[in-house]
Amino acid sequence: MVHVVLLGTCDTKLDELLFLRKAIQGEDPNVGVSLVDVGRAETKHEAITYKHSDLIENYGKGQKVDGLPRGELIKSMADYATALVKELYNKTDGTYIDGIVSAGGSGGTSLAAAVMRDALPIGFPKLIVSTVASGDTGPIVEETDITLMYSVVDVAGLNQVLRNVLSNAGAAIAGMAKSYASRRTLSPPVVKTRVGITMFGVTTPAVDAIRKHLESKHSVETYVFHATGHGGKAMERLVREGGLDAVLDLTTTEVCDLLTGGVMSAADDRLEAAAKAGIPNLVSVGATDMSNFGPKSTVPERYKSRKLYEHNPVVTLMRTSQEEAKEVGSFIAAQLRQHARDQAMIEVWLPKGGVSMIATPDGPFADASADEAMFKAINDGLDGSDIQVKEDAREINDSSFARDIAESLMEKIRVYRTP
Repeated sequence: MVHVVLLGTCDTKLDELLFLRKAIQGEDPNVGVSLVDVGRAETKHEAITYKHSDLIENYGKGQKVDGLPRGELIKSMADYATALVKELYNKTDGTYIDGIVSAGGSGGTSLAAAVMRDALPIGFPKLIVSTVASGDTGPIVEETDITLMYSVVDVAGLNQVLRNVLSNAGAAIAGMAKSYASRRTLSPPVVKTRVGITMFGVTTPAVDAIRKHLESKHSVETYVFHATGHGGKAMERLVREGGLDAVLDLTTTEVCDLLTGGVMSAADDRLEAAAKAGIPNLVSVGATDMSNFGPKSTVPERYKSRKLYEHNPVVTLMRTSQEEAKEVGSFIAAQLRQHARDQAMIEVWLPKGGVSMIATPDGPFADASADEAMFKAINDGLDGSDIQVKEDAREINDSSFARDIAESLMEKIRVYRTP
């Protein structure tokens, strides 16, 4: 039987959750539903599969939560539900869960999203009907594949609008779960080497050339991540989950945003996952000539006098200064050196002809002194390590540079797989 986990605060949303449960089962009677109560207080109903008290007793060491402040309550119940859902997902007795769904307001959404992000891998069906789904959803989804459906009205009393939305949600999660379950029974696909590549608009020619070369000349399946902050986080997450065999981290621009306060930072653990995993990991400095901001009017006052470039109406780029470039280089070197499980599996490529499409000698972001400061910081930071630094006269988007860095990655993969 296909099985869906339904998360919700039964003390405040029981009627709505029961309607969603019925909508899921009404779509297909062969889809089972386990209702998990993550509310503040105990609710008694025969449809609740995992009661509030079950979570407290089994995963919370029996500590009462009903008196906690709202924020602490949400975190605690999310932790307990995460432990339960992980357990259900990892069961080896032939029973499976095939999807997870929730419905609620901002608090319930925050709780459900934390469970989905932390307990389940990318590719597992995840759906939240939420009152905040039309706002800033980045903190909810983060680097995962959670699907959000806007509830339009509050999840507070059944009416025709909410019934329609919940009915759609029930049909959607039932369909996703059935599809996921059917893929479990298929023959395993032909195994290819899974390579993650980071890309930005100004490094697209290089990534396209790398991708086509790897896919046509080698048995490789490429996963391209747009280096917008969440893209870098998603790649790091997949590495941690064992979903990638090697990384060609061509575009490390997210480090610039981390250090300058740009809008596309991937946080301060960027570059750690592949290094810690010890897998083949080629790193370059694509698009490190820039930090990213929104429309020109949103650029912070302290940067108004800097060299700015309107990439499009909603993205303004700021040229990295010499001092900032040095910081970027030092950060990259420190991350790789500190976290490398096997330094011999890491190479850093420095395209001295230009680190992006607009940083070539005649480009608007050409700044040889800034680039040289970054290159020197990387060389100095990795000096004496087993991490090889390759300085190359070509620009990053040169097709021969792309081919050579792709082949160098394949050589690392061959060495990695040689007993």
